[in-house]
Amino acid sequence: MTFGRPVPARGPLRPALPALSLCLALLGATPAAADVTVGVAVPRSGPYVAVGEQVLRGVQAAARDANAMGGLDGQPVTLDVQDDACDSNTAVAVANHFVRSGVRLVVGHVCSNASLAASDIYAQNGMVMITAASVAAKLTDRGLPTIFRVCGRDDDQARLSAAVLAERFRDRKIALIQDQTPAARALAAATKDNLNRIGINEALFLSFQPSDADDAALVDRLKGAGIEVVYYGGDAAEMGRLVKIAAERGFRPQWFGTSAIATPDFAKIAGPASNGVLMTFYLDPSRQPAAAAVVKAFKAEGVDPTGSTIYGYAAMQALVAAGNFAHSTDPRPIAQALHTERFDLVLGTVGFDAKGDVTAQGYVLYVWKDGAFTPAGK
Repeated sequence: MTFGRPVPARGPLRPALPALSLCLALLGATPAAADVTVGVAVPRSGPYVAVGEQVLRGVQAAARDANAMGGLDGQPVTLDVQDDACDSNTAVAVANHFVRSGVRLVVGHVCSNASLAASDIYAQNGMVMITAASVAAKLTDRGLPTIFRVCGRDDDQARLSAAVLAERFRDRKIALIQDQTPAARALAAATKDNLNRIGINEALFLSFQPSDADDAALVDRLKGAGIEVVYYGGDAAEMGRLVKIAAERGFRPQWFGTSAIATPDFAKIAGPASNGVLMTFYLDPSRQPAAAAVVKAFKAEGVDPTGSTIYGYAAMQALVAAGNFAHSTDPRPIAQALHTERFDLVLGTVGFDAKGDVTAQGYVLYVWKDGAFTPAGK
């Protein structure tokens, strides 16, 4: 893999992946004056910890691989990792920390509400931010020139969800539920709009507050209404609890989740009832030739690079590739390179459009079976 310039695709990547344990050279030591510090904002507390850890593992691995090949514009990369807890106010505090610390390149955030809140600060200060997991369309629709993402958009995800519901479950009683979090609310609303445009009306559109009592009451209400398909855009832990509680109460609809449940935690919580659950998620790069060497190296370390791990790798890899192409650590030429060039990444040979969205393939339908998810096919 070449971090330094845009190149045509050449098949599998070939870097060796150093040990994945936290090391002082990246996280614990005070960076030398010549080092390039990249801020990493991920949830290390709260309900999205599992996704945050996936992204962080990918970022750490990509930084180490970059350093093994000369760093960013010849300078070693160090990481300043901060916990934003997927909270908007905390994300603003993290962004201000990066500004005060002189950090000008950021991989983050994970949750869309956190990215939206922090990205205004990054844009105002001329900093590059690239997220591996924030899907809100508004993040890039504002046209902020230094804000990018390597993942998909929620409007694309909602369109696919509605298309699948219409194609597979047109004659079933469908419920769209959301837990009042920004991501779940936005996905439920967008899926409803797309479904209704196709000419299909849901049987129920419900909002609930996650808790043991409310989860059981929600399941009983869905069961009593004869619901056959349940769409939910919430996190892996809550989706897992709902699926498990429903199975225990003899209610087994077709559950349909989103990219928020693309973590083994979902299957661990739901147990055997997770089998058959559908989910929309980005194209899984861990199955693609461009990521083969990186995936092999992760697995050699005993790490399953599932979910957003490879997207975390891609986000860091893109920053380094753009910096090496521009021969600069300055965010302005790096942003320009990201917008105008194409790079050989673990996602394939990709670029970024005028909004900052990656040109890689979008969402795919998956199905859970035996604790893992695979493409659902037709």
